[in-house]
Amino acid sequence: MEQGPAITRRAFLAAMAATSTLALAACEPAFPDTIDSASEDSTSDPSSGEVLSQALDNGFSSGTHHVTIEVSGYGSMDVELYADSAPITVSNFCDLVQRGFYDGLTFHRVVSGFMIQGGDPNGDGTGGSGRRIKGEFTANGIANSILHKRGVVSMARATDYDSASSQFFIMQQQDTDLDGTYAAFGRVTSGMEVVDSICSKVKPQDSSGLVAKADQPVITKIALVD
Repeated sequence: MEQGPAITRRAFLAAMAATSTLALAACEPAFPDTIDSASEDSTSDPSSGEVLSQALDNGFSSGTHHVTIEVSGYGSMDVELYADSAPITVSNFCDLVQRGFYDGLTFHRVVSGFMIQGGDPNGDGTGGSGRRIKGEFTANGIANSILHKRGVVSMARATDYDSASSQFFIMQQQDTDLDGTYAAFGRVTSGMEVVDSICSKVKPQDSSGLVAKADQPVITKIALVD
């Protein structure tokens, strides 16, 4: 990997560690002066303190499923979701998709050579759906063999292993440091040029990858295929 992206990624990880979060912040403040407004956001619900520890009974807790992610001005991505590896994560994600939760949200964090992160109703890394889910990865006692290779989709979280909610990230390049510590649950099968274009064109406002709200790529729609 080129030196530039590597430096950016290290700065990103350092920034998150310095604020008591892990590499990909979700549902908790990403910076010391950011107020956690997830519990007050209009998309939140009274179950914000609960953790979903079993898959939802919505038909998406087993097998392979597919969604499309449309990004305004960039195109669309086809994504496979692997419920046999991460049934809680996939059933939760599909529930949010069915509810139209992601439509109109953004990719608020972009680190070229690493990943793009989105799905936050607050657009700054502090928001969620109002429901947290159990982290389905080895460090949290759950087997998950999906590696963080290029195109893999995984859940963002804070230091709490069970803090993921709605924010997800898509790997532009492989990063083995995330394997076993983040809940990978899918893979982009077509349209990775969208991720590459976002990483090339969108300029973050700081070394953590946070993008100014006016410049954040908009998720027009995430649609279930099956």
